[in-house]
Amino acid sequence: MFMGTTPFITVRARRPLTEIEFCAWVAQAMPGDRLEYHRGFLVLDIFPMFARLPDQQRAELARLGSRAFWAAEQGLVHLVQERTGPDQFAYIAVARPKPKAAAVSLSALLLAEQGQPDHATGSSGRAAA
Repeated sequence: MFMGTTPFITVRARRPLTEIEFCAWVAQAMPGDRLEYHRGFLVLDIFPMFARLPDQQRAELARLGSRAFWAAEQGLVHLVQERTGPDQFAYIAVARPKPKAAAVSLSALLLAEQGQPDHATGSSGRAAA
């Protein structure tokens, strides 16, 4: 029996994404969904001496890049780079299957990272040493 293949479709934002928009996408993405969260050369685009972006946009891009790396460390996404030209890359997050027995939600993880209490559980989310 022939099994068809599903093409991978990458969603590309028309404007620069914010960290919050990236988190919203991660929370709602289905396994295999792909989001291009930046196009350029990320490490240079956030470095003050090389960046062509204003300080506020550069800071937001740095937060977005850090959040994408954090999501990958949490096992929520795979991070992929595709070369689009000389010194130009598409930075893509690919959603991973979410654990069925997730102990905490994405918002709880974000609050725990910031040291804010989770109103649902009343805990600060920080692990005891």
